[in-house]
Amino acid sequence: MLTIKTIDDININERLYQLNLGPQHPSTHGVLHFLLTLDGEVVVKAEMLIGYTHRGHEKMAENRIYEQFYPNSARMDYLSGMIFNTGYCEAVEKLCGIEVPKRAQYIRVITSELNRVASHLLGVMDFVMGLGAYTPFLYGWDDREIILDLLETISGSRLTYNYSRFGGVRVDIDQAFCDSAKRFIDRMRGRFKLYNDLITGNIIFIKRTVGVGVISKDVALDYGVTGPTLRGSGVNYDVRKSEPYSSYEDFNFEIPTKEEGDCMARYLVRLAEIEQSLRIIEQAINNLPDGPIRADVPRFITPPSGDCYYSFESARGAVGYYIVSDGTRIPYRLKVRAPSFSNLFVMSKIIPGHFVADLVAIFGSIDVTVPEIDR
Repeated sequence: MLTIKTIDDININERLYQLNLGPQHPSTHGVLHFLLTLDGEVVVKAEMLIGYTHRGHEKMAENRIYEQFYPNSARMDYLSGMIFNTGYCEAVEKLCGIEVPKRAQYIRVITSELNRVASHLLGVMDFVMGLGAYTPFLYGWDDREIILDLLETISGSRLTYNYSRFGGVRVDIDQAFCDSAKRFIDRMRGRFKLYNDLITGNIIFIKRTVGVGVISKDVALDYGVTGPTLRGSGVNYDVRKSEPYSSYEDFNFEIPTKEEGDCMARYLVRLAEIEQSLRIIEQAINNLPDGPIRADVPRFITPPSGDCYYSFESARGAVGYYIVSDGTRIPYRLKVRAPSFSNLFVMSKIIPGHFVADLVAIFGSIDVTVPEIDR
């Protein structure tokens, strides 16, 4: 990282210019627009311009019954669609006081953690492809396809899932599903050496990531950063541990952290989280309780008047649903706290002083999904 003057200190006669990166650029991983003020190739100031894919999910929630909002939840963070869909159901269950059967809770954990692994695989491989490494992307996509095949057998979808229901899940998982999941776990554990050989030990990747895009612990907390990006800065916070939900307290797993706060640290945290997710899935399958997969709830619910806030951990960080009910079948207000928003805008603090090429590495290491921001 270079030491440069601030934009206020630079004389107008010096060579400053602005560059538009995006909104249609492969490295922005979606329709995102960076407006960069540059001194040569060094970034002096970075502005993130959002809103290109705004779809009004929160407003749509105010114009349809609770059950009709099921599909919307998975279309915010499409890479964590299963987790978002489950989290929405759990938020409404909290509002209504619905007790979810233990078997359904375990199934939700299994499917959510499979979704987390799929998301991390794509996030990591997309990150390294932005730095020029195409081969790992193909291997990661190959592993991810197995998860999509698994989730498709129970949900009918491969990306935007509509599997959870108020009080439980739509269909049960059978022994064939469990056996396939165990085979995937064995396969995935054997792939870590391959990924470490291809990526972690690659000298080009090391040069592009170590010491680049450092987010200090204080800066991360000031900006409300969560998820692997926060844990890559040394903060041991994960909603699954700090505020356990859906029986996560039953499982033995660790929260990987790194103190360096750079691009490499965020990459290593995500890779380590894949292994922890595999541990959770394995435990949930081995200890899957018998019993119903859904509580006895009406087909259409009418929550009592009041409000609630419910938080859960997506692949990108802490998500919060705030729901206000006026006692009708349609939410009065539904507000979503999406992690990608805070995770993205910390870049305005850490980008100045880096080269334009480093911006691509830093943005890839943070792993945001733009539709989650532009919901």
